[in-house]
Amino acid sequence: MTTDTTLLLDVLLKTVKETLFPLTSTSGLESREASIFGSAILSCSRLELLTVATNEDHVSPLSHGEINCIQRFYTVNFPDSTSRPDSRECIFLSTHEPCSMCLSAIAWSGFRKVYFLFTYDETRDVFRIPEDIDIIKEVFQVKGTETDEQVKERDYYNRENKFFRSQSLKSLAESLCIEDRGTWMRQIEEVKELYTGLDKSHV
Repeated sequence: MTTDTTLLLDVLLKTVKETLFPLTSTSGLESREASIFGSAILSCSRLELLTVATNEDHVSPLSHGEINCIQRFYTVNFPDSTSRPDSRECIFLSTHEPCSMCLSAIAWSGFRKVYFLFTYDETRDVFRIPEDIDIIKEVFQVKGTETDEQVKERDYYNRENKFFRSQSLKSLAESLCIEDRGTWMRQIEEVKELYTGLDKSHV
């Protein structure tokens, strides 16, 4: 289990650092958001990179990295359904926790394993982008008999549901034995620092 998890972490972090970060740092600089959001699709069996894409919100407000990645997967990289990898046997990776629109797109597309580097709270606090949380709270969070305080304590969404399981890379590292955990936590923070530095350079 530890070996499988460390291999997965290694591939996902390398994908972010060596593929998504260079791509996002040089594309779509018409807006700050376009320079930090990216997504990738990998095969579960071989951890092979299949598709990558970045945010293009300067083209359309719906052109999030996840949406672009799904579109490329289906229409550019694998337009022939007979040779297209089964989305249920793929990993969906995002630099930032997918927004509610992108989560729905991931569910509709059949991806069952979702990983991300930055959580909603980090996207809000570190990058000053609160819209992911705001939309969930204002559009989807229905208050019943709960108090305002109880509503605030709710999870933003079900990270484990009938469609997919969504997990941060930090959470994945926390599942490792204590001897390995520290090393991977440091590597995750190093990759995060690339993005926080990029964000500051484009503000």
